[in-house]
Amino acid sequence: MTTRNRPVSPHLQVYKPQITSILSITHRITGVVLCFGAVLLTYWLMAATYGPDVFATAQAILGSWIGRLVLLGVVFSLWYHLANGIRHLAWDAGWGFELTQLRASGLAVVAVAVILTVLTFVAAYTVGG
Repeated sequence: MTTRNRPVSPHLQVYKPQITSILSITHRITGVVLCFGAVLLTYWLMAATYGPDVFATAQAILGSWIGRLVLLGVVFSLWYHLANGIRHLAWDAGWGFELTQLRASGLAVVAVAVILTVLTFVAAYTVGG
C-alpha cells in the first residue's frame, strides 16, 4: 500500500470567522440552551404543584443573581433563536443571499434579540417585582 499526501480538509483554525458562521454556531448553541431552559421551566412548574414551600425554594433559586443570569441567557436564546429562525425562513423563500443582505439581516437578528431580551426583563421586573 502506498500512502498519498492528500490535502486535508481545512479546519476552523484556517478560516477567518465571518458573521454568517458565528451566527450559525450561535444558533446551534441557543438551541441547546433552550433545551436546558425547557428543563428549568419544567422544574419551576413542578415546584408550583408541590406546594408553597417547594415553590418558594424554586423562586429563591431563580430570583438569585445567578438564577437571573441563567434566565437572561435563556430569554436571550429564545429571542435569538426565534429571530434567526425567521431569517432562515426568508432564506428558504429565496431572499437575503446577497452579502450586504446577509450582514444586515445578521446584525438585525442580534439587535432584535438584545432589544426583546431587555424589554422582556423590564416588563417582568416592573410588573412582577
